[in-house]
Amino acid sequence: MTTIKRTRVRRGMLPLAVLAVLAAGCGTEHPGDTGDAARRSHPTPTQLSTPSTPVDFPCPGESPTPTPPPTAGTSGAAASGDRYAENHGFRVPFPLHGQRRCDGLAAVGRIEAALEPLRKRGDFAPEHTRSALTGLGYPAGKVRAYEHGPTGVGFLVEVDASPLCVEGTMNRDSTRADTFGGYPDHSGCETPSGGH
Repeated sequence: MTTIKRTRVRRGMLPLAVLAVLAAGCGTEHPGDTGDAARRSHPTPTQLSTPSTPVDFPCPGESPTPTPPPTAGTSGAAASGDRYAENHGFRVPFPLHGQRRCDGLAAVGRIEAALEPLRKRGDFAPEHTRSALTGLGYPAGKVRAYEHGPTGVGFLVEVDASPLCVEGTMNRDSTRADTFGGYPDHSGCETPSGGH
C-alpha cells in the first residue's frame, strides 16, 4: 500500500514542478538584465552574416573595372507577380563569378580565335565549326554546331563538367560568344526544354 501512495504523489508533483518553473522565469527579463548581454554576444539567426554576392575581379586582358553583374531585371529573374517569367526561370542560366568567370572569358577568347578564320572565309557550315571547336581539345560529345539563320552558325560547348558553358553565334559580321554556368534544373549546358 505504501508504494501506491508514493507513485500517486510523484505523478502529481511533475505538473506542479513544471508550473513552478514556468511561473518563476518566463517573461521576467527586462532590458539591461544580464540576459541582454548574452543575446548581444550570441546573435540571433537574423543577426548572423548572410552569404555575400560573389566578388568579380578583373580577369587577364580585361579592364580594371569588371562589368557589373546583371540586375534582377536584366537576368531574366521574375518580378513579383510575373507568372510567365517565374514559370520559365528554369531557362535562365547561372552567371559565372570570380575565377570561374575568368576561366569562361579565356574559353570565349580561344573559341572566338579558332572560329575567326572560318568567319573571314565565309564558311558557316556547322560541321566545319564543330571541327574547329573539337580541334581545341573539346570532346566531340560536348560540342554542338547548328545553322543559325540563313548565313550563320550557332554553337554550344561544354568546356568542363562544373559546368562551364560557352554559347554563341558566328556570321559575316562577327563571332560572338558568352559563357555561363549551366541551368537550375539540370546539369549540362543544353537549354532545358521543360520546367516544373
